[in-house]
Amino acid sequence: MISGKTTVIAHLGYPTESFKAPMIYNPWFESRGIDAVVMPMGVKPEDYPAAVESLRRMTNFRGALVTMPHKVTTLSLVDEVTPTARIAGACNAILLRPDGSLLGDQFDGAGFVRGVLRKGQVLQGRRVLVSGSGGVGCAIAASLAAAGVAEMALYDAWPESAAALAERLRSHYPALKVSVGSNDPAGFDLIVNATPLGMKDSDPLPFDMARVDPATFVGEVVMKQAITPLLAAAQAKGCPIQVGTDMLFEMIPAYLEFFGFGTATPEELRAVSQIQY
Repeated sequence: MISGKTTVIAHLGYPTESFKAPMIYNPWFESRGIDAVVMPMGVKPEDYPAAVESLRRMTNFRGALVTMPHKVTTLSLVDEVTPTARIAGACNAILLRPDGSLLGDQFDGAGFVRGVLRKGQVLQGRRVLVSGSGGVGCAIAASLAAAGVAEMALYDAWPESAAALAERLRSHYPALKVSVGSNDPAGFDLIVNATPLGMKDSDPLPFDMARVDPATFVGEVVMKQAITPLLAAAQAKGCPIQVGTDMLFEMIPAYLEFFGFGTATPEELRAVSQIQY
């Protein structure tokens, strides 16, 4: 039950129809007796700066989850950014601090990597391909680099985005071999779809699956459905996979700590989740 005492966390993005986080956070808050709620708030890009500024003035507001298409823009709208978010080039979390300032942080990449490692995969020394250099792709690339991958290929429909990410990675991880410009998945140990491809039924696959080895681990960020067309094609080849919502369940404990609500395990979150597709 939402009351006048409820602490609000906004879930900012556009469109909101595919949002899954409220169906995970809110049942967990209820199970723990925490008077807080995650509320989807659709904001178009042209209105986003004004919307973020207005959050400072809400007295029952704790912070915000930030998703597409606002993660990169958020960097320039908050007062302080953590090193993780700076390297990733995007924020997916905003904390309203007692002095009225906004702190931006980034948990997408950490959630993705924790999910991969939990499945028994080894990242140290591996070759990875990340398609998509927007907010989530940059975050995943940064966390994969931190996890010790040896080689990373970056692809984006906007080549300048991939090139900029490559430069940030090289400056922070000089031993990492980084290439840009190709989304050919042949020869990689891990491939990641960090694009919106898969949100619409008419979307093409982000990779040529005929070029994917059956041993390649295939990761997805799209959460419209559990098994996206990409993951269905990967399963048909016998590839190990990670569904989009795995990243959510792995990053939420870090979010809870960031917002001051304690922590949880992915298992505890899954036990009470009411997630639907």
